Amino acid sequence: MERAGRLIGKLKLAVDDPELRACAAWKVAAGKKIAEHTRATALVRGALRVEVEDQIWQKQLNTLSRALLRNLEKALGEALVTDIDFRPMPRRREPQKAERAIGRETVQDPVLDMLYRQSRKKG
Repeated sequence: MERAGRLIGKLKLAVDDPELRACAAWKVAAGKKIAEHTRATALVRGALRVEVEDQIWQKQLNTLSRALLRNLEKALGEALVTDIDFRPMPRRREPQKAERAIGRETVQDPVLDMLYRQSRKKG
């Protein structure tokens, strides 16, 4: 039996949405190394918006933009993308420290606290 991913790839389904086609072609046009550090997000008026890890990647890829445009045209089979807009990715949230130690939670009401502790013992 063949895996579903390979089978779907062989079907060559026609996708009419130019944005989906351009974003999918980015990984092929950019290559493995560049695609690891970038993510194509949108196609806006012919310009492919690509998020990059940092400003260093942005600067380096700006110098390669003409070659990447040619690769995109080859991958898409048409000049769907006329420009590439490299933007730094939004920063990810760093791990947060816990404000208090994880332990038994308390309920303010003494009767409800007793019921809560009893229910925790049963479970």
